[in-house]
Amino acid sequence: MSVMNPGPEKPGAEAVAVFKAGRRRSGGREARVALRAAPLQEDIQPVRGGLNGGRYQPLSASDVERIHEAALTALETIGMGDPLPSTIEAMTAVGCWVSEQGRVMIPRAVVEDTLAKAARNITLYGQDPKHDMEVSGQKTYFGTAGAAVNMVNVDSGDYRESTVQDLYDIARVVDVMDNIHFFQASVVCCDLADPRDMDVNTAYASVLGTSKHVGSRWFQLAHFEESMKIFHEIAGGEAAWRARPFVSMSNCFVVPPMKFAPDACLCLEAAVAHGMPVLLLSAGQAGATAPAALAGAVVQAVAEVLAGLVYVNALKPGAPAIFGTWPFVSDLRTGAMSGGSGEQALLMAACGQMARFYDLPGGVAAGMTDAKLPDAQSGYEKSYTDALAGHSGANLVYESAGMHASLLGFCKESLIIDNDMLGAILRTIRGIEVTDDSLSLETIREVCLAGPGHYLGHDQTLHLMQREYAYPVIGDRTSPKEWEELKRPNLLDQAKARLAEIEANYFPTHVSAQTDARIRALVPVNLPREKMYKPA
Repeated sequence: MSVMNPGPEKPGAEAVAVFKAGRRRSGGREARVALRAAPLQEDIQPVRGGLNGGRYQPLSASDVERIHEAALTALETIGMGDPLPSTIEAMTAVGCWVSEQGRVMIPRAVVEDTLAKAARNITLYGQDPKHDMEVSGQKTYFGTAGAAVNMVNVDSGDYRESTVQDLYDIARVVDVMDNIHFFQASVVCCDLADPRDMDVNTAYASVLGTSKHVGSRWFQLAHFEESMKIFHEIAGGEAAWRARPFVSMSNCFVVPPMKFAPDACLCLEAAVAHGMPVLLLSAGQAGATAPAALAGAVVQAVAEVLAGLVYVNALKPGAPAIFGTWPFVSDLRTGAMSGGSGEQALLMAACGQMARFYDLPGGVAAGMTDAKLPDAQSGYEKSYTDALAGHSGANLVYESAGMHASLLGFCKESLIIDNDMLGAILRTIRGIEVTDDSLSLETIREVCLAGPGHYLGHDQTLHLMQREYAYPVIGDRTSPKEWEELKRPNLLDQAKARLAEIEANYFPTHVSAQTDARIRALVPVNLPREKMYKPA
């Protein structure tokens, strides 16, 4: 009678403890484990900015073609209203014409010529080169945007008006969030009543708060020109700025439906002249300033941004511009914006797909939960809107962290929570690499035929535990027993503790005190210097 081999003993608590402690099975194992626990170079980290998306495509190839054709027809037969004389001059010089109604009509041949010469494979620079973003192909990066007019108090649930200090504090938190790759001004400086002070201080607080790439906005041309003094001072002169422009302009050059915004157009022209990348932003609201049909909302947004692309390239062929199709969703029962809806997720993914169709640097908006606080609704709305946008292949996902109440409120604790969420989403974007090594046949053979019958402590496991797996910073993975022993920590409490640690101890120093002093002598700065240093 044969005796059945019971096989290797199943790994129990002791085996798990061996793995967790990194106990060596042979000489030098502890040293190797310590080496693997050290910080990884960026190119072998499990998640990072610039991973390739594009696996999710809500539009078929024929759908994309039909939207493209409809957008061209709209530009050729409807055109863009309210152009400035300078807009008319630039666009008619490349083949556009003005109708009897004063609208700029854009022939499809002009659009096609523009698409042939438009900038591709651009770099959005950080003040620190380690934060440079190569915006090309289907590389995906997540960042913030705005602009909320309120800050969320997670303890009371109250909202209060946001300030310039809030903006600076948000920027410095973003500066240490690994999965938030760029910063666009997230809140309005409501404590600054003068528009000049607001525009200049928004730019100042952003670039002083983070060394990552910054997006900012300006309402008047004079305020933009004044802000350029800040950027030149930090860069070390105009030539150095033009070599590495570390700020882009978020420009709502269009007032949907299909009209130019005069003040924004003046700022756009100045940005192009100064070598600043421009986010060409179309933000119609479906059912209000854009068609209620989702396909129609995409058509209008694509048409408007193509018009902006023609405009930019008429001013300067090949000027860096981001294809910013941001159609928003209305709750048609009330007319209120619904940034966390499934329809919003679909729209942004479709827009990301359209940017890929044109092979243009593309930016969309996601993560704009309707929830007022960081709760379950916030979590599920942010996760599916950010995930679908990232998987669509959109290069830049704005609004991805911190935003609440459909852009009306901002929560710093949510930055901490959303950073974890974005890390997990980036891991799904990275996908599963199938190689001879990852198929693991030799590893399986070794474990099954010559090893302990489990992979705990195996060289491959130890090698991949950091490179293949992404781990949450504050998310809870303890057992119920451990969770009880730790006094039942919840996610919000963990976020509050991490935020308090950052705000008490992290103060950016990438702009020297001497440079800051020169900036303050050039422009009106309303942010007290003493609130930008760690208290003595």
